[in-house]
Amino acid sequence: MSRIQANLVLLLAAAIWGGGFVAQSSAMDMLGPNWFNGIRFGLAFLAVLPFAWREAQNADRPLTSGDVTAFVVIGAVLFVAQTLQQFGIKTTTVTNASFLTGLYVVFVPAIAVLILRRRPHWIVWPAAVLTLLGILLLSGGSLSGLTDGDLLVMVCAVLFAIQITLTPIAVGKSDRPLALATLQFGVCALGGTLGGAALEPITADAIAGSLTEILYAGLLSSGLAFVLQIVGQRYTTAPQAAIFLSSEALFGALFGAILMGDSLPAIGYAGCAIMFAAMLMVELVPELTRRRMATA
Repeated sequence: MSRIQANLVLLLAAAIWGGGFVAQSSAMDMLGPNWFNGIRFGLAFLAVLPFAWREAQNADRPLTSGDVTAFVVIGAVLFVAQTLQQFGIKTTTVTNASFLTGLYVVFVPAIAVLILRRRPHWIVWPAAVLTLLGILLLSGGSLSGLTDGDLLVMVCAVLFAIQITLTPIAVGKSDRPLALATLQFGVCALGGTLGGAALEPITADAIAGSLTEILYAGLLSSGLAFVLQIVGQRYTTAPQAAIFLSSEALFGALFGAILMGDSLPAIGYAGCAIMFAAMLMVELVPELTRRRMATA
């Protein structure tokens, strides 16, 4: 897969996640956050498991204990991030949640520099700032007073940045992206189910009433989109991946307008244009630089 193809795969994942914000918000009318995550990730686990099994049959080597440990750690980070996001969505708007989750576009290159000692291409920094500005404009140019939900989603953004950074490292060492997806879904399903059983009531009517949201979040937003993220990140850098994945806020606003009747402010269209400009920058500038150096 070329870098351009990989980034398009990540863009598709972001579009699916954008619709997931609507599903996550709507489901909270019937289900608690833990049960919703437990059921959705349980579905994702079952959906990806056969493909992971086939991947294992064709693998050059079995997973090591280090591989499994890394997969479980990534799954635990994802579980905490999704739990905080789900609780946060209960007390904040879809637009605010989209914007604050998108802060990982800034945190990923910071982690790459501060922790991994990796310096990304210089264009990532202005592109990250432009992306953040675009998401801010998409939300109307300002955020209302921060709620507890907003703060939870901000912490969630840090954890998503860690998950995005660790994913290509673990897959690069193991060459088993579907095994990683399956194990991280299993960790999230187990954690959500245990949390729901301990803290939240549940009924068959509640599950039936939110079945559409569960199916979307489980099979598409979790199962398909996270697999697309893992596969796509094998062929691009973590900072570039963060730029493309952060466009989920754009798609979240669009789906919110279509499905929930949310209105997109005029300034939001400027935000859309800025975000796409940032994605083009992070895609084209490194490629043009390489071509110029190759012909020099």
